[in-house]
Amino acid sequence: MTDNIVVETAERIFTDLGDAQTLNSTKTDDWKKPLWRALEDAGLPLSWVADDLGGAGASLADGFGVLGAAGRHAVAVPLAETMLAGWLLSQAGIASPSGMMTVAPCHPRDRIAIGADGTLTGKVRGVPFAKEAQHIAVVAQGATGDTVALVETSACRIDAGQNLGSDDASTVTFSNAKPAAAKTASAGFNTTSLMLMGAVARSLQMAGTLETMLDISVRYSNERVAFEKKISKFQAVQHNLAKLAGEVAAAVAAAGSAADTIANATSFDDAVFLEATAAKIRCAEAAEKGAAIAHQVHGAIGFSMEHILHRYTLRALAWRDDFGSESYWAVELGKFVAKRGADELWPLVASR
Repeated sequence: MTDNIVVETAERIFTDLGDAQTLNSTKTDDWKKPLWRALEDAGLPLSWVADDLGGAGASLADGFGVLGAAGRHAVAVPLAETMLAGWLLSQAGIASPSGMMTVAPCHPRDRIAIGADGTLTGKVRGVPFAKEAQHIAVVAQGATGDTVALVETSACRIDAGQNLGSDDASTVTFSNAKPAAAKTASAGFNTTSLMLMGAVARSLQMAGTLETMLDISVRYSNERVAFEKKISKFQAVQHNLAKLAGEVAAAVAAAGSAADTIANATSFDDAVFLEATAAKIRCAEAAEKGAAIAHQVHGAIGFSMEHILHRYTLRALAWRDDFGSESYWAVELGKFVAKRGADELWPLVASR
């Protein structure tokens, strides 16, 4: 538990209204309304929105802490998406509405265009919680630069889809959609800025889920008895748990470093690019390895829908692809390093 009051508030809400074991045995989504209401009452969805734009005015660091807590509880509500949407709208001075929001595009190669008449056109894939959200915050490309827009989901066509965690990840089509508000993005801000911010958000969530995977796996290994002794006493299991702990430590360190860099940066400069891409790559790799180890420790029981492990592993694996996969960012990071030249590689790495 942290001594940060904002994160402590989030942890209490998730513990009281988002307990994984309770939600796993629930057949309906009725639990979402009280959980979201509590989050809104605490001002958490609009943490990164200034008071004069309708938000809570929390710091970037506080918001990143909330995302880590959300990951530890694998919450299946658009908290991260609404936080990102509010942050995105703030980049253009657009006030945030109440209710659930999401952001688009969520993949680096997807594009939304804004025409001379101010309407939006384009198709974007895998938009998280698009069917549940009332608004979408969008970065659109136009003839004079990038524009940030707020669009009601009722103005778009939404084709339902799901990610690995069975959460909404729909395809959204903008066909001359008229935004509720649209303003030119601040200087130096573009779609890549959103991708990097989203990549760090997902990295923190993956790191959080990995922490819980480790806790669950260690607890289970101390409870499960085989051949008249706890499986935690077997060297092979101990070795696997040590590897899982290593992956967790690496993910937490990488995600935390990237979050700290953005929180203290004045722009999306080279340092932010390096930290954000490295974090997404490392956390995505840790999610893949960590999920495999956690399920191996649990054996067949971990694959059953009755066990809560899948709530964490599947979401961690799903988040790998949002805002750029590790393979995409590995290529972009390689291009970034190659462009600077061999002589700059060591000073670049050592500076971090």
